[in-house]
Amino acid sequence: MIALGILLVLVLLLVVFGLLFRLQILTSIFSGSFTRDIGVSNRVNAILMVVFLVVGGAAFAWSFADNFGKMNPPIASVHGHEMERLFWTTMIVIGIVFVLTQALLFLYSYKYQHKDGRRAFFFPHNNKIEIIWTVIPAIVMAGLIFAGWKEWTKITGPAPKDSVVVEIMGKQFNWLLRYPGRDMKLGVVNYRLIDATNEFGLDLNDKSSLDDYVFTSGEIHVPKGHPVLLKIRSRDVLHAVYMPHFRVQMYAVPGMPTKFWFTPTKTTDEMRSELGNPKFNYELACNQICGRGHFAMKMNIVVDEPEDYVAWYAQQKSFSEQNPDVLASFKQKANKPVNQEATPAAAAVVPVAAKASL
Repeated sequence: MIALGILLVLVLLLVVFGLLFRLQILTSIFSGSFTRDIGVSNRVNAILMVVFLVVGGAAFAWSFADNFGKMNPPIASVHGHEMERLFWTTMIVIGIVFVLTQALLFLYSYKYQHKDGRRAFFFPHNNKIEIIWTVIPAIVMAGLIFAGWKEWTKITGPAPKDSVVVEIMGKQFNWLLRYPGRDMKLGVVNYRLIDATNEFGLDLNDKSSLDDYVFTSGEIHVPKGHPVLLKIRSRDVLHAVYMPHFRVQMYAVPGMPTKFWFTPTKTTDEMRSELGNPKFNYELACNQICGRGHFAMKMNIVVDEPEDYVAWYAQQKSFSEQNPDVLASFKQKANKPVNQEATPAAAAVVPVAAKASL
C-alpha cells in the first residue's frame, strides 16, 4: 500500500507540472507575446537525461551482477563451453555498441539543449559515414553468425554411432520418454495409434517396438562421458526441450521431429558436491508457454557413471513386458479368422497399422 501511495503521488506531481507548463504557454498566447519563452524546463529535462543515464546504468549494472549466477549455471557438457564462449562474445560486441549509442544519446541531449543564438547544423548525407556503419557491422555480424552456424550444425548433425538414444515427446502437460530395447533400435511409431495405453503410438507390427522402454513419468538417465542423442517430438503444440546446465535447447514441433546431441561431463553427484547442494538435480523443462499446465512440464535428469547407467538400463522393462494385455489383445486381433462371407477384396485385408519412419 505504501508503494502504491508513493506511485500515485508521483503521478499527481507529473500531472501538476504538466498543467503548469500548459498554463505558461496559454498565458503567453493570450498576452499576445510572440517571443517563445523556453524557460527552465528545457534545462531541467536536459539534466534529467544525464541523471537517467547514470542512475539507469548503475541499476542495470547492479541487477546484472546480482543475477549473474542465476543466468549462468555451471556447464556440464562438452559443447557447453563453446556455446558459452559464443554467447558472451556476442554479448560483449553488442554490449559495447549498446552502451556507446545510449551514452551518446543522453549526453547529446544535454550538450545540445536549446540555447538562444545557436542553430542546429543540417547534415543530410555523407557517403563515407554510410559505408563505415554499414560495412563494419556487416563484417562483425557475418563472423558471429558463421561461428554460431558452425557449432550449431555440429550438435544438430549426425551423432556418433555409439550414442545413447533417448526419444522425448512433449504433450500437454508432461514429457514422455522412450529408450531403444535390447536390439538398440527404436521401433516405428504412428500418431494414429496413440491411445491411453500406447501413448507413444508404437506400431506393434514392428518387432523393434516391442522391446522399447517407454516412460510416462520418472527421470531421464544418461551416462557421463558418453554421447547422448535426443530425438524430439511434440504430440500437440509447440514445446521446448530446455536443459540449462547442458546448454541444450531445441523446439519440439508438431509433425516435425528434431534432434540434438551432447556429451555430459559431470554426474549428478559430482554437481551436487560442486555446488554444495545435496538436493540438486539437473532439469528438463519446457520454456515455451504451451498452455495452463505449462508449469508442470518438468523432469529430472540423472547423469550416472557409465557402470551405474548400465545397471539402471538392465533393470528396465520393455513396453510388451509392462503391457502384456495390450500385446495379447493385438495378437488376438491380428490372428482373428477372416469372415468367409466377405468379398475376396475384403478377405485380403488384415489389420496392419500404417508405418511411419522415425
